[in-house]
Amino acid sequence: MLHPWAGSIQQYTEEIADASRYRPDHCPQCQAAHALTAHGFYRRTLVDAGFDGSIRVRRYRCRSCRRTVSLLPQFALPYLRFSVALIGPFLMARLQVGRTLATAAALAGLPGMPYQRGQFWVRRFQRQARTLCAALVAWTTPVAASSFVLSALQMLQSIGWIAAHRFLFADLRVHLLGWPEFLAPDGRAATLRPAPPPT
Repeated sequence: MLHPWAGSIQQYTEEIADASRYRPDHCPQCQAAHALTAHGFYRRTLVDAGFDGSIRVRRYRCRSCRRTVSLLPQFALPYLRFSVALIGPFLMARLQVGRTLATAAALAGLPGMPYQRGQFWVRRFQRQARTLCAALVAWTTPVAASSFVLSALQMLQSIGWIAAHRFLFADLRVHLLGWPEFLAPDGRAATLRPAPPPT
């Protein structure tokens, strides 16, 4: 689940320690109401404007389905170290304005970023653009553009990157850059049963 947070990362790290303050009112897995108990934290690294370190992410456990729920802050992307506030401007500079990877990285506040990381973000966004356009129609009018990539960028910019990420992730389980290959399209780990032996 995404934790709506408007303050700084430093304020987040101070306030997230209170287990009752941001407790979700239902389990996102089984939808049971008031069934979550505090279940500690895990640490994850995060790079944002003026911050490069690790943050604690609050975990809860559902008493009904016995699964754990992590309350990820809305500025962090699942499975990516860099925040939405850095990746968004980079993609805008690279894909919409046509800057070089190095220039786009510098404009996003990431001077000296490895070329491979920028290419990784660009390729994942390009693969995800069609899905993003379809999903964002629920929030904004479709934008006429020469490609799904440009249309998705303009729609994200008009909504706001963090607001769009919150909607996509919480309501549709759509990742801004697409889920990693080891996860199923809805963001959950794929578990396949072995084929039965031939009879």
